[in-house]
Amino acid sequence: MDLTGSFREQGRVDTLLGHIRREAAGEYIFMEVCGGHTTAIQSYGIPGMLPHGIRLISGPGCPVCVTSQTFIDHAIALTGMPDVTVATFGDLVKVPGSESSLEREKAGGADVRVVYSVNEAISLAEKNRERKVVFLAVGFETTAPGTAAGVLDAAKRGIRNFFLLSAHKIMPPAMRAVVTGGTHVNGFICPGHVSAITGSGIYRFLPDDFGVGCVISGFEPLDILQSVLMLIRQVNLKRPGVEVQYTRAVKPEGNRKAVSIMNQVFRVSDDWWRGFGVLAGSGLRLREGYENIDAEKVFPAFAEKNIDEGDCICGEILRGTSTPGECPLFGKACNPGNPAGACMVSSEGACNVYFKYRNPHDTAYHKKY
Repeated sequence: MDLTGSFREQGRVDTLLGHIRREAAGEYIFMEVCGGHTTAIQSYGIPGMLPHGIRLISGPGCPVCVTSQTFIDHAIALTGMPDVTVATFGDLVKVPGSESSLEREKAGGADVRVVYSVNEAISLAEKNRERKVVFLAVGFETTAPGTAAGVLDAAKRGIRNFFLLSAHKIMPPAMRAVVTGGTHVNGFICPGHVSAITGSGIYRFLPDDFGVGCVISGFEPLDILQSVLMLIRQVNLKRPGVEVQYTRAVKPEGNRKAVSIMNQVFRVSDDWWRGFGVLAGSGLRLREGYENIDAEKVFPAFAEKNIDEGDCICGEILRGTSTPGECPLFGKACNPGNPAGACMVSSEGACNVYFKYRNPHDTAYHKKY
């Protein structure tokens, strides 16, 4: 039965929900680790469609949210250096550093430019040869190949005033940290865009090492509901595995060319994640041979270590141990116009998404499902 051909057809939704209600037996906790899935799940009201025993919780799926405060502080320090332009995605601009933000520095006269791609940052450098343009590279395996291709293109074109400060990360170590860190989940809804690059094999450790299954899902309501049903069946049959629901975009082998380009430019390194601390082999840094564009080496800047964020519980939300509504700041001292933490900044951050689609009559926003 093809359940993804007509994404919003009510009859197909009802059919899927009927299967879910009949086959759900007990309680299930499924974690999505993609900000796009968090947005889809909340915007379509999927938690309210499901039986009470099925909880969908958010995890470390927002790259801006997990980016370290030290990275933000380094970027802010760069704005104070002579002839330096910082090029960044818009979501990073409001993320609080230890004392300031890129938005505040820009308002104070710093040359901070919002760009939509690494290619735009490279064009900015090409047109402003007297400036040193530093691109803040953030994202998971989805965006890292694009950044790598940009690095190769800039080198080929001889653009020597383009630099990179990398906070690129890879997803599997964070998922491992979830299951080894005390967060109970019965299965994962895996990111579709990441998996289109990496393929499905990167998740094999979940069923093999921990007995936890996963399904790579698309982003339409029927995609997510079908993925939930697939996870329920894995749990009920006690056959955890790696399944691909999003077959129209994800192949088991992934995009080998994109992975090759990524590996040509980046090497795996340890990196710090909000909510988890330093995770071994979770970050991507420029390889040897690219020292001339590595902003960490070319523009070393003193930055404070990551500090306590007060009452903000963004780290707990990223681990899946709390929901946004449990934060004492949520919707009060912390909102998209005045974010206290990174989870409220990004359009894919759980707090931002829950705030945007909140239902004051839904207790899921005020306590755990």
